[in-house]
Formats: sequence, C-alpha cells, structure tokens
Amino acid sequence: MVKINSKSRRYTTSVAIILAALGLTYVPIPGLQKTIVVVSGTELQEPLQQLETKFEQENPNIKLELKFQGSQDIVNQFIDRKDDFKPTVLIPANGEILTELSDRLRATNNTDPFYDSPRPIAKTILVGIAWPERGKVLFPDGRFQWQRVEQAMQARNWEKIGGSNNWGSFDFVTTDPTRSNSGQVTLNLWTQSKLGGTVDTNSFNDSSIQSLFSLIKKSVYQPPRSTDTLLQEFITRGVNDADVATVYESIALYRWQQSTANQGKPYQIYYLNPSIESTATAAIVRRDVDSGTANAARKFVDFLIQPEQQAVLVQYGFRPVNNAVDLKAVPRSPWNQNIPGAEVKPTVQTLPPPNAQTLTEIQRLWERAN
Repeated sequence: MVKINSKSRRYTTSVAIILAALGLTYVPIPGLQKTIVVVSGTELQEPLQQLETKFEQENPNIKLELKFQGSQDIVNQFIDRKDDFKPTVLIPANGEILTELSDRLRATNNTDPFYDSPRPIAKTILVGIAWPERGKVLFPDGRFQWQRVEQAMQARNWEKIGGSNNWGSFDFVTTDPTRSNSGQVTLNLWTQSKLGGTVDTNSFNDSSIQSLFSLIKKSVYQPPRSTDTLLQEFITRGVNDADVATVYESIALYRWQQSTANQGKPYQIYYLNPSIESTATAAIVRRDVDSGTANAARKFVDFLIQPEQQAVLVQYGFRPVNNAVDLKAVPRSPWNQNIPGAEVKPTVQTLPPPNAQTLTEIQRLWERAN
C-alpha cells in the first residue's frame, strides 16, 4: 500500500481548488445562470446576433435569447401579452415608443413598468432610397421631395411624370405604421411637409392629410411589418416592382453592397430635409423579471454602450451614442465605402421623433384611411 504524505495531499488539494476556481470562470454555475430575453426592432437583428456570442463568452452565467419584431409590435405584443415568451429587455427603434408603452401601462396599474430609465443604444435617421434612373427623373435637383412622390402616386405611372414608358407603374414602399417606427416617421414627415408647419394631434383632422393618407394606403400594397424586411424586399424586387422607399440610414448603408450584387446598379441614398433621428433605446421591464435577472440585463445594456460594441454597430450603419467612437475611424465603416449619397455630416435639419400622442393619431388615421 502506497502512503500519501501530508505535503502531497496539500499539494493535490491546492491544485484541485485552483482548477475548480478556473472552472467557475468559464462554466456556468448550475442554478445561477440567468436567461435574459431581448426583444429588439429588426434593424438591430444582425449586429445583436454578432454580439451575442461575445457577450455570453464574457458572461458565462448569462444566456441571451434574442427576439425581433417591428417596433410598434414590440409595444402592442407586450401590453396584450401576445408573446409566447417573457421579455426582459425591450429595444424598439425609437425611445418615444417606450414612452407610449409606459403611458399605456400606467393607465391601467399606475406603476413604473421599467427598472431604470431607458438607455440609448444607437442612432440613425430616416432617408429615402431610389434606383438611380428613377431618382434622376423624380428628383432632378438631387433632393428628396415629398411633393414629387405624391405627384408620382397621383399619376400612377412613370411616363406621366417624365419617365420611360416601359418603366410601368410608380411604386413607393414604406413600412406598416401600425407595426413599425419607420412607417410612422415617414407619415409624420410627410404630414409636416404637406402642412408646412409643426405636426400635432390636430394635424390629422385636416382634410388634405386625410386625403394624403388614403392615397398612400392605396398606393403601398401590403406594407412590410419592419424596415429591414422592407429593404430586403426592395432589393429583391428591383426596378419596375419597387422604385422609391423610406428606410433607416443604417440599413440603407449596410445593405448597399447587396443591392449592387442583386441588381447590378446599387440604389442612391437621399437625405430628407428635415429628417427625424430615431434612437434605439433599451428598457428593462419589471413584469415577470426578478431583481437578479434585471442585474444581468444591466450588464448587457452596459456592454452594448462600450466603444468596442459601438464600433460593431457603426459597421452596420448606425451612428454611435458613445462619443468616443469616430464614424470614419472604425474598420469597415460604411462611411468609407463611397456609397452614393452617404454623408458623415448631412446638412439637414434633424427633428426629434413624434411624441406618443402623435404616434397614436398616425396609427388611427392610417387604420381609418381607405
């Protein structure tokens, strides 16, 4: 029988403790792993999927589950409990949508629905895109004009507005404003252009705006539920099936190369003046979320705002909320790719997003329009 002296036993025990400690660093502790369900607008789908692996590697006791919906859907599904999962973090494309959610929930139970104040994650602005030949005819001075788009809708085909007779019908695309932030912002900016002044809830009682909404609704066949879905369909359909659209600058920049590959000629980006800045904003909800899970969610939100992750968001066309990040200094930044129309500092007026009451009126008028 071999005797193990006390010195050997102490050495073996020490090694076992060290190995156990190392193991705890990389292996989730049973019963302590937290799962956070993040529900985001689809415009963030690809960057969040890229960042998911890195976050889980750095935080082995936190598991992410990513879900993606149109921004207005995020609010409606949460309030009506229509999701088949329990969200932890909501990140719609626009912080005002979280204000709407908060107002609607407070009306029923008078409690704050969030653990902390919502935090900005990334910024973008609404832009127009058009296939080059179409854009030159519709916007001969190179500037996007709502009036020209309305005239083209009324004319219905390109030949009547100076285009080629084989271009067929004029096809404008925007998202469903009852489901998506970019559709809401589109209608808000169009209303402002039509009235020539600030938009408020009374603006939608104007007969000219009611007629405009009816024209748009008749012209936009089955509007997509989300902005990224819209842009992918726009690229796939190409000229003659989709001519002009309003989308976020972020995905217009990110998917520009795809439009080159699919259609031979990429689309042109047009900055709207004025435009509206949409800030993807994260909120940790209280409903069905315990304090330990909320703390895990805070780590995720903190992670997204760090410069390294903000640089990834820039690669996907977003403008950072962290001022330490330089758009042009980021490797593979789309602002260094000579994309037609893209500008680091566009000379346009940037307006805040419509408030919760205005968003509600936009949705109501759209649903009534025929």
